[in-house]
Amino acid sequence: MRTPLSRPTLIAAALAGAVRVTLGVLWIHEGTLKYRAHFGAADILLVANSAKSNSRVPGFFKSFSDSVLAEWPHFFGFAMPLLETSLGVVLVLGVFSLPASLASVFTLLTYWSADQLITEYPIMVALSTVVIAWPLLASCFSVTTLAEKVVGRKRPNLVVFQEPFRRWL
Repeated sequence: MRTPLSRPTLIAAALAGAVRVTLGVLWIHEGTLKYRAHFGAADILLVANSAKSNSRVPGFFKSFSDSVLAEWPHFFGFAMPLLETSLGVVLVLGVFSLPASLASVFTLLTYWSADQLITEYPIMVALSTVVIAWPLLASCFSVTTLAEKVVGRKRPNLVVFQEPFRRWL
């Protein structure tokens, strides 16, 4: 059975949880913005074509753009808004917060590589870094913690998720 959180830990957990939820809301905003704008294959092809002639785009992304994005624009036109929205929902709920935050950083770094930088992206990387640094605190107020408590009430001696696995949930 878990011990109650101290006041400073409770405050830190509330702040880290607020950071996680804020990051999730920003991802939901990004994904729904793409859905409302009818983001699709044409947008992916625009990114792929602009990467060819942009000196700020690194060679590895140009290669990826030519061989993957340009070949499957319909898939990526569908997948990117879905990924962004899914990351947001998962982060708001607090399920798989650490993997979602790692995916968040990876996705944002990919966008930067494509020279697709908007004002929110550095903020989102900073928020992701907080969740990555303190995943247990960031998930204290989450669906995962709620599920642990429900199972713990039914079977008090059962520890549902032990470290180091708990931080990944």
